[in-house]
Amino acid sequence: MEPFQITPIPDTPKGKHKEIKHKILSFSPSFSSHSSSSKLSIYFFITSVSLLITLFQIQLLKNPLSRSHLLSITFLPLKDLNFASTPMDGNTWFMSSLNDTFEDGEAEHLLFPSPSSHHNLLCLSGGDRSNGTKNSYALAPRHSLPNGAMFFKGLTFISDSYYDYENLWHGLAAMVPFMAWHSTKGCERPERWLLYHWGELRVGMSSWVKMLVEAVMGEKVVIEDLEETGGGSFCFEKAVVFRHNEGEMGMERKKMVYDMMRCKARAFCRLGSGGGERDGMVRVTLLMRKGARSFKDERTVVKIFERECGKVEGCRLKVIRPNNLTFCDQVKLMTETDILASPHGAQLTNMLFMDKNSGVMEFFPKGWKEFAGVGQYVFRWIADASAIKHQGPWHDSNGDDQCPYKDNSKCFGFYKNGRIGHDEAYFTDWTAKVLREMREYKLTEEYRYAQQELRARKCLCAS
Repeated sequence: MEPFQITPIPDTPKGKHKEIKHKILSFSPSFSSHSSSSKLSIYFFITSVSLLITLFQIQLLKNPLSRSHLLSITFLPLKDLNFASTPMDGNTWFMSSLNDTFEDGEAEHLLFPSPSSHHNLLCLSGGDRSNGTKNSYALAPRHSLPNGAMFFKGLTFISDSYYDYENLWHGLAAMVPFMAWHSTKGCERPERWLLYHWGELRVGMSSWVKMLVEAVMGEKVVIEDLEETGGGSFCFEKAVVFRHNEGEMGMERKKMVYDMMRCKARAFCRLGSGGGERDGMVRVTLLMRKGARSFKDERTVVKIFERECGKVEGCRLKVIRPNNLTFCDQVKLMTETDILASPHGAQLTNMLFMDKNSGVMEFFPKGWKEFAGVGQYVFRWIADASAIKHQGPWHDSNGDDQCPYKDNSKCFGFYKNGRIGHDEAYFTDWTAKVLREMREYKLTEEYRYAQQELRARKCLCAS
């Protein structure tokens, strides 16, 4: 094939033109065969590349954890210090970049994978137990997880609580949304639990809380310690995250969950429906404490209850210290209690095992009314969710101990664990009123009907 030739254009004086001659490229007859061969080679090349890509994708699907990075995965601190001043507001400082999912009446949560996560999986890294900023999270497509990531199959429940899991009330508040999820999602059970506090890994919860969760879920609670991950990253096939405790959960939903907990705990401990041996029987439990927030004159308080109980037909009084009671001992005690009287403290959490329309009398040390804030109402909240009548608190106002701080924010710490005095006249009238009302209620048709319904009804998610 001859080359394409161009005759140089000489400089042309202004106003004059010279003829420019071109030799036209001429093609040899062999061009057609060369073109066909080139096209065939390109076709085979494209086909081969497409086949290789298809085989590679199939291999990725078969071996999701052995693949190399296809996308850049960005890990962010699990605890975001930018929200340190408002750690419980909005999205909280735990996984702060992710927006909660809200369902009517339910606690806000995060679900992975889901449309809100663009169907990505949740991946975490690190297992630090003292600094949540050293732990991190990321979202990743299932086909492109971080290199070397451990893969947890099945459902994982992930909790982050501003408080702890050892205190009965705090632990219960963190677990309630998971039990609600369980009851509304086909009674689905998790393969494992992952617990965080301020983004820091926790590997245990109080035995009471653990037993309650096991009673509700119908299986052992498995809490991950992440030792097998070696400090590396790990991803979840399916994960549910709650980081607000009960959060936006509505009261009707709470009542349903608390009723399920009561029912499941009684079944777990092989107990009946409660109620009492005969009509009008009033069973009173005086639940004592030692040390912090105990009564200064316990003997006098007991005498007041004994005297007033003795005036009511069918009244029976128990004075109990719960220190050595097992979980089922506590469930049994509350199942057999109509009126619970106790100082403010974690032991009052047991009220949720009492029958509906039972009553609670709560006693506070000096200083709580003025300085405790909303924390003094937690057992009123449990009573409401359990359909139990909170018969009002009594706040001690006596004593010479005065807060020594000018800054009132420090005064609660001064009063928090104080001991509780008594007002004999007030305690007498209050106790008599509560016992009388309970006896009257237990003689009504409303009470008898409630007991019949309780005996006939099955627990939610009963196996």
